[in-house]
Amino acid sequence: MELESKRMTRDLAVKILGWKYESPFELYNNDVSEESIKELIDQGYFAVEDQNDGSLIGFYCTGSSAQVPAGKKFGAYSEPAIDIGIGMEPNLTGKGHGFNFFSFVIKELNGDKPPKSLRLTVAKFNKRAIRLYEKSGFKYKSEFKTETNEFITMVKC
Repeated sequence: MELESKRMTRDLAVKILGWKYESPFELYNNDVSEESIKELIDQGYFAVEDQNDGSLIGFYCTGSSAQVPAGKKFGAYSEPAIDIGIGMEPNLTGKGHGFNFFSFVIKELNGDKPPKSLRLTVAKFNKRAIRLYEKSGFKYKSEFKTETNEFITMVKC
């Protein structure tokens, strides 16, 4: 796959919001609503497509859009870093595409500049994603709980 990032459009946002992940990953499912579409378009989300066939591979975002709001009260985001969030097309997950996709996102965020301090938040049960992040150089930083889930933050300096 030859990947490229594109600014989020309404059509891409609708596709992404319509993705359905199987258990136990249903935490990542969304509803297609005007509010959700607006968030993806207005809050700095980018779509990632395969240059060869134009297929939608995933998305990424930065800043507060990449944070779990409850984490703020636990101090998960108190230190300076660029928060990143990603999502991959459900039919592509678990098939060995994650490292290429995530490496592309990190390269897009760093550009030609020296690497920045990056942070991400992941559901504690998502061992597959945690392995990917560790392989990409991220280290465990902290964890916090919400009423329904446990999360960990990971950093790469």
